[in-house]
Amino acid sequence: MPRLFRSRARDTAMTQTAAFFRVEGTLTERTALAAAAWLASNAQGLGERFARLGNVAIAAPFRLAGELQTGAAATRMTWMGLRGMSEDRLVLLCEEYFEKYVKDDVLEVGAELVKQAKKQGRRVVLISDNVDLLIAPLAEQLGADDVVCNRLEMRKHKATGRLEDPVIGGNVAGQWARAFAAEHGIDLGDSWAYGASAADSLLLSAIGQPCVVNPDRQLRRLAKDHDWPVVEK
Repeated sequence: MPRLFRSRARDTAMTQTAAFFRVEGTLTERTALAAAAWLASNAQGLGERFARLGNVAIAAPFRLAGELQTGAAATRMTWMGLRGMSEDRLVLLCEEYFEKYVKDDVLEVGAELVKQAKKQGRRVVLISDNVDLLIAPLAEQLGADDVVCNRLEMRKHKATGRLEDPVIGGNVAGQWARAFAAEHGIDLGDSWAYGASAADSLLLSAIGQPCVVNPDRQLRRLAKDHDWPVVEK
């Protein structure tokens, strides 16, 4: 089961429902690859910047390849370029990135769906292949109850370039949702899931009420085949 980066206390004595949101595509248009590239490009030295960007660039073709995008391999490669960066600098850069590119650019349709879920009393769960330093402020802004995302491995206050296990890749299977539901007393049959790409199809299939948001071509076709509702921005 993926790591729960952040979880607000809830009374799980009674069965409750949840709304699972894939961050990339439903709440923001910016990808984890874009975030990693920006962080790498802001390394302190010019030579260091080029080296780090080169490492991040290696991940790009794998993400476009499709098959690896559905697993954790491309996600691991995405963050390799941050190896050796200090934890303090990464914290500052992630705060700056959020202020510049995320805080005021949350997709209106996604933000409205989150508001609806909270109004209906559903537990809001954000899912992202981004890292916790970038997703935590978004979760705070939206008032999410839980976040499932990646963590950078740190040694002696420096990033190793690796992610802590388990790694959240492009494709989030439904098995962790069932484990999450069992642990937190959630009725998946009456819960909702929101996704934007074909990689989200397994998650959507595991939840009783799937909904696609600004879908890519593959997911739009799947939505049509399965009669899933489609929400556009």
